[in-house]
Amino acid sequence: MHGIPSEKRKLAVGDIVSIDCGVILDGYYGDAAITVAVGTEIAPDLRKLLEVTEASLYRGIEQARVGNNVGDVGAAVQQYVEAAGFSVVREFVGHGVGRRLHEEPQIPNYRTPGVNAKLRAGMTLAIEPMVNLGKAAVRLLQDDWTVVTADHSPSAHFEHTILVTKGEPEILTWREKTSSKLKAR
Repeated sequence: MHGIPSEKRKLAVGDIVSIDCGVILDGYYGDAAITVAVGTEIAPDLRKLLEVTEASLYRGIEQARVGNNVGDVGAAVQQYVEAAGFSVVREFVGHGVGRRLHEEPQIPNYRTPGVNAKLRAGMTLAIEPMVNLGKAAVRLLQDDWTVVTADHSPSAHFEHTILVTKGEPEILTWREKTSSKLKAR
């Protein structure tokens, strides 16, 4: 799920690996992540994990609209993920992003009764579902950096930095050159 490169752990064809990176441009942060397969052959359950996790990101982004709240984003992600038979990590969440990498509000990827921060035009948010093939629990290893799923199941992570506008949310970390607007998924 999260770790430090090591000579002991070699990637092999069929594995999945998450790449989480950011940039600072003109004093503003951007944050994005993608999970990819190593090679072209991947087990069907891992392919589905990647597809569901990425689709859940767009379900959350669709809810990042003026007048909605943080809980609407998380509920959309959780509902989609759990309907597909996977689980959402609870220990890590999305966040506001701007002059600092991590700003308020926190953006959980699950229902959060009582978390009702209203979304306003001009907010920039990093929405980042982390989804496990098995149970939701994760644990931190002794190096205080590496995070693994508690049941050792695979995990996927997708993330975009988005701008809440008066219309549709705008994706600021778009990977395709054709558009920076939300595309229907």
